[in-house]
Amino acid sequence: MYISTDSLPDEFNGRRALVTGGSRGIGAAIAQRFLDGGARVVTSARSATDDTPKGSAFIAGDVSSEAGARQLVEQAVAALGGLDIVVNAAGASRVYMGGPATIPDQEWQDSVDINFLSAVRVTTAALPALQESRAGAAIVNISTGVAKHPAQPPLLHYAAAKAALNAYSKGLATALAPAGIRVNVVSPGMVETPGGTEIVQTIADAMGAPLQALARTVPLGHFGDPRDIAEAVAFLASNRGQWITGADLDVSGGQ
Repeated sequence: MYISTDSLPDEFNGRRALVTGGSRGIGAAIAQRFLDGGARVVTSARSATDDTPKGSAFIAGDVSSEAGARQLVEQAVAALGGLDIVVNAAGASRVYMGGPATIPDQEWQDSVDINFLSAVRVTTAALPALQESRAGAAIVNISTGVAKHPAQPPLLHYAAAKAALNAYSKGLATALAPAGIRVNVVSPGMVETPGGTEIVQTIADAMGAPLQALARTVPLGHFGDPRDIAEAVAFLASNRGQWITGADLDVSGGQ
């Protein structure tokens, strides 16, 4: 259940944003929220989908490698004429119901590359442009609640990579504060997205429980909507959050 709210139509006027993982799900909702607020937006993923916001400029790229991240940022800066906001929303995971011992070594490496190092690489490449921003530069990294409460052994590789992202973000916030660049984290709970719902369905099937049984474990009684996460990101990236840095905001329905 998502109760729509009125976007502030001009809060991001003149702002330039890059959203990785922006072709669908949470990333697409974040990109659309910036567009609704008047920003110019570049979205990126390996390929566009029908859910990719039409008002954004899409750049295909693979941020799991240093070269791919650097090329993406160069193209985004060229397209927008600079950067004021970077949202690292790229992420992916596969479920291993047999637990940690069944997770292949390559899967651990892949998880670190896409769920942690992609944000490091994009951020490092974007810093020169962010330092030139005159609009109050902001970085928001999308993590997960399981990084702080890794109670799902089938996703331990994902949780560990995102826990590294959390530590990096906190340290980066301190390092960049003198330059006026704010860094924050948003940690979603169970959100209805194509990838997220598939993961939760796999876990539910293994438990022999219907999907809605897991939804009832959320204190507010239902899964989140990608727009719930987008609203939190918009707040942290906007001037409304101008005195917030180094924060990790749970958006999880109380999980």
